[in-house]
Amino acid sequence: MTTWLDEVVSGTERRLSAFFGEERARLEGLAVESSELVEALESLTMRGGKRLRPAVLFAAFKAVEPAGRFEQVADACAALELLQTYLLVHDDWMDGDDERRGGPSVHASLGARHGDAHLGASLAILAGDLASAQSWRLLMSATDDPDRRAALTAVALRMHEEVIVGQQLDVLAVEDVTRMQQLKTGSYTLRGPLALGAVLGDANEAQRAALDAFGVPLGEAFQIRDDILGTFGDPGATGKPAGNDLRAGKRTSLVRAAEQSGDDAALKAIRKVHGQADAKDADVAAAIAALESCGAKASVLARLESLLVDARAAIAGADFSDEGRAMLDALAEKLAVRAT
Repeated sequence: MTTWLDEVVSGTERRLSAFFGEERARLEGLAVESSELVEALESLTMRGGKRLRPAVLFAAFKAVEPAGRFEQVADACAALELLQTYLLVHDDWMDGDDERRGGPSVHASLGARHGDAHLGASLAILAGDLASAQSWRLLMSATDDPDRRAALTAVALRMHEEVIVGQQLDVLAVEDVTRMQQLKTGSYTLRGPLALGAVLGDANEAQRAALDAFGVPLGEAFQIRDDILGTFGDPGATGKPAGNDLRAGKRTSLVRAAEQSGDDAALKAIRKVHGQADAKDADVAAAIAALESCGAKASVLARLESLLVDARAAIAGADFSDEGRAMLDALAEKLAVRAT
C-alpha cells in the first residue's frame, strides 16, 4: 500500500527530475559547458536520497493545514533536496570523502573525468554553489504571496547561516558537540523544514512554537544516529566505509562520550586512528570496539532515547490535525531509529 512517505518521495523526485531538465536547457543557453555541473548535481541528488527533509516539511504543513496537498509544497520540498546536495558536495570535499550514496562524490567524479584532482575539486565547489542558487530558485517559486515569500526567505536565510556556522564548528572540532549538531544538522534537517512547512500552512504562533520544540531535540537525535551509523553502520547500507568518521577526525558524540568515560585504554585505541586517513583497518576495528567497550555507544543511545521522548512530548498536546500529528510522530521514529 502506498503511504504518505512514498507520495512525498515520488512527488519530490518528479519535481526534481523536471527541474533538472529545465535547468539543463536554461543554463546551456549561457554556456554548453554548464551541462557538466548540472549532470553532476542531478546524479548525486537522484541517487538514493531518502527525502527526509521534504517529508518533515510536508508533515508540518499537514499538521497545520489538514486539507493541504503535496503539490502545494512540491517546489519547497525540491528546494530542500538541492540545499542538501549543495551541502553534501562541499562537505565531501572538506572531509576528503570520495564516496557518497553508493557512488563517487562530485569532486571525485569530476576529478576522474578531467584527470585532475584539483580541477575536479574546483568544479565541485562551483557545482555546490550552483545547487545553492537552484535551491533558492525553487523556494522562491513555492508561493505567489509576497508576505509568505518574505517569511520563507527569512526562514531559509536563518537555516542557511546556521548550517554554515555549524559546519565551521565541525571543521574546527569544537568541544561543544551538541551546539555544533544543532546548528549543522538540526537547522536544515528539522527546524528549518518544519518552519517552512509552518509558513506554507499559515501556522499560528503556538503551532510554530510546538513545531520548533519538536525539532530541537529531534535534530540532535538525528545527528546522534548519524554518528552511530558513521562508526557502527553497515557500509552496504550507508554507502560509506566503516569507521569513516574516525578516520576523518570528526568530534562526534561517540568520541565525546568516550573522552568522558575516563577509560584510558579505550582512548588510546581511539586516538591512534582519529584523524588518520591512512589508519589500518585492524586499528579502526579496535577503535570501534573500544567505543563500545568503554560505554560510549550505550551512553549516546540512552541520550537519543531521551531526546525522542522530549520530541514526542512537544507535539502530544499541540493544536495539530490528528493526521499531521501522526505523521510527525512517525517521522520521529524514522529519523532517530534508522539504518542509513
